[in-house]
This record gives sequence, C-alpha cells and structure tokens, in this order.
Amino acid sequence: MLSVKVLFVKYLMKEMSASLAGLKVGMEYLQKDNEGITSNGLIPIKLSYCLVVKQVAFSASLLASGDGHIGPFNTQTPLVFRHVVSNIGNAYNPNTGFFIAPVRGAYHFEFHLHGLGHASYPTGAVLVKNGDPIFTAYEHQASYSVSPSNGATLLLETGDVVFLLQRQNTRIYDSQSHFTTFSGHLLFTV
Repeated sequence: MLSVKVLFVKYLMKEMSASLAGLKVGMEYLQKDNEGITSNGLIPIKLSYCLVVKQVAFSASLLASGDGHIGPFNTQTPLVFRHVVSNIGNAYNPNTGFFIAPVRGAYHFEFHLHGLGHASYPTGAVLVKNGDPIFTAYEHQASYSVSPSNGATLLLETGDVVFLLQRQNTRIYDSQSHFTTFSGHLLFTV
C-alpha cells in the first residue's frame, strides 16, 4: 500500500497548488467585504456565502468524449472523471479526480463501473479516503458486460480527500452513454 500513499501525496500536491490559487481569489473577495465594515465594527455576513459551503454535490463520468478503455495498468492508478455533469460547491476537481471536503460533515459517494467482458482483464476500482482504501467494486467474466458498483457514507473533516483508484491489471470502459460514473454529496454538516 506504500505506492498508493506515494501516488496520493503526488496528486495531493497538485491539488493543493490549484486550491492555493482558489484561496487567493477567495481572499481578494473577503478583503473587499472587509472594506464594507459597518460603523459599529461588524462585518456584514452574506447569506450566499453560508449557503454555498453547505451545498456540495457532484456527478461525473469517466470520458469527456468518445469511447474506450482505461487500463490495464501494472499499478493502481487514480481515475479522473472528466465529463462533469454537476459540481455544486466545486469540491470535485476534474483535472485530478479528487474530491476535497470543504466542510466537516457526512458525505455519500457512489461509483459505477462498466467493463466489456475479457478473459484476462477484470473491471475494478477502490474508493480511497486520504490514501486509505474504503470499499472496492470488482467483477470479472470472460464475455458480455460487467457493471460493478459500490458506495459509502463517510464522515469527512475539512480538507479530507476522496477519489477512486483503478485496481492493478483491470480495464474500465466508458462511452458517450456514460456507463462509468462517480458521484458524491454532502448529507449534513457535523
């Protein structure tokens, strides 16, 4: 599992760089809000800021266009879901495949995989939280299609990272029908 942790750290560093840029933009907005301090010294709270933090949901499929297989790879590989249908709260990054929890709370995630039957290559992926495997979806048959899926409700702290890791020596198929998907949403804050 060490290679998974190293891979996780590399991707996390990329994600942190992107997040830093977003934080700088957010800081500029906050500085502008601070300029609006009222005469009694209170900063006006904008209701829209509060609502955005509590509204978190995303849904994405694997391929942005066309059809084809991802894999097989000789090591576990992060899956990046590029066709984003919704990304409320922008917690999912379609460049890295990482979901980063913006607030502490209970989140629900689901993933559905699709594979075209093959004698040598099963279809499988692992839901990962902060580099640790949570649940796996895996199926293997020589012909026809397979559609393993799984889901989990997780308590996440602000900044926790959740993503899918394609299992070693597996193939995952997607097309314009968007068979292979990854979704998640905030159930409630804690």
